Amino acid sequence: QVQLVESGGGLVQAGGSLRLSCAASGRTFSTTRMGWFRQAPGKEREFVAGIYWRDGRTSYLDSVQGRFTISRVNDKNTTVYLQMNSLKPEDTAVYYCAHGSSSYYYDYWGQGTQVTVSS
Repeated sequence: QVQLVESGGGLVQAGGSLRLSCAASGRTFSTTRMGWFRQAPGKEREFVAGIYWRDGRTSYLDSVQGRFTISRVNDKNTTVYLQMNSLKPEDTAVYYCAHGSSSYYYDYWGQGTQVTVSS
């Protein structure tokens, strides 16, 4: 089992920045990759950013490329961050942290943190 706890969401004006954090605990030795997803009201959950734990390779949703940065800390505290800059109202959503023990699926999810961007 892996437990994920997100923090850092909130209300920000368009053009502002937020940094989300996700602290992982439990069987974190199984971590292959971690990611951030988001779900806006009335829409499906979508992939935002991901990072491979061993080599740090990253990938991003096209609409956040150049504005968002995913990073990791892999010491005794397994933590992944999502730095979000130049936020837009369309970035408003609940953001979820996800853990993958495999390259093919994400197997554990956090409870989500609300990000609201006002125009």
